[in-house]
Amino acid sequence: MKKILFTLLGVLTTVIATAQTPSILRYYLNDGTTIDVKISELNQIQRIAKSGLDNIFNNGQTAISVPFDEIDSIVFVADNNVNRNTNPRAQRLEYPRLKEGNDQLLVIHSTTQYGITFSLEWDCSKRSQRWTCYQFHNGIPDNNVGRNESWKVDPNIPSAYQTSQADYSGSGFTRGHMCMSNDRQSSVEQNKQTFYYSNMQPQYSNHNSGLWQTLENKVNSWGNNSSFRDTLYVVKAATIDKADQRLANTSTGLIVPKYFYMAVLCVKNGQYKAIGFWTEHTNNSVKNVKPKNYAVSIRELEEKTGIDFFCNLPDDIEETVESSYSLSAWGID
Repeated sequence: MKKILFTLLGVLTTVIATAQTPSILRYYLNDGTTIDVKISELNQIQRIAKSGLDNIFNNGQTAISVPFDEIDSIVFVADNNVNRNTNPRAQRLEYPRLKEGNDQLLVIHSTTQYGITFSLEWDCSKRSQRWTCYQFHNGIPDNNVGRNESWKVDPNIPSAYQTSQADYSGSGFTRGHMCMSNDRQSSVEQNKQTFYYSNMQPQYSNHNSGLWQTLENKVNSWGNNSSFRDTLYVVKAATIDKADQRLANTSTGLIVPKYFYMAVLCVKNGQYKAIGFWTEHTNNSVKNVKPKNYAVSIRELEEKTGIDFFCNLPDDIEETVESSYSLSAWGID
């Protein structure tokens, strides 16, 4: 996979600014193995180049020398994080806390050239996704490849639990992207993956093409602005668990959520900020949508949904960024 150099740099900057207890950089390699480097023992990086990570020194001794092509991902793991995901495949910062269980699937889609496209947790009993999450950073460029319209069932979900076009036909609901097509414009292969039915939730047309699209475009504008972020971490989802957060099912058995929401985390120069959006799912046409009217803190989203967002952050950072938000910091008025 093509590896993202600045992800490592951003992690190191954050560690220097915030780590109060011993922490590690965990390298997940393509062969499934992991390598941990203690931050407290990290003295220097000899050289970072597009060809690879040449050497990280551990008290003057070479601790790791691995080409980027052999690294699947790099994760900052803090000792003071008591609620992070234990599944090593779900420890990037965009992942919410997994529900897990025999009927829950963690699905990760990626391309060789650009790494992870998006991830999701799939509830097999409900035939619905619990959330989709993904990143924006300079290693995922907007190459304007266009909208592919390659609608397909998700090959990573067993056929008994998949959703397909048959579930939407005649339902009265549109196929609403979570990771939208315009967020994945690096390659045709990458864009095609956004059209898996697992990346959809049934939406009223006016919500999908109106209020929701306006909020999506706002997030996309942050994600494609390198001066705004080093990395933008995005979770998009809809309520599928509580009975009072679901509308009547369609004739095909699809769960129709009563609410849609987003959780967004931004890191720039080692500084974090977060914001959420919460929308009621109706078919009303909303004129002159103002994102500030739908903004909430991540803590409020967690109370509304029962989901622990950005659980892989160190606990002190998580508490700070999730408890409040600043509209001006996000350019919202």
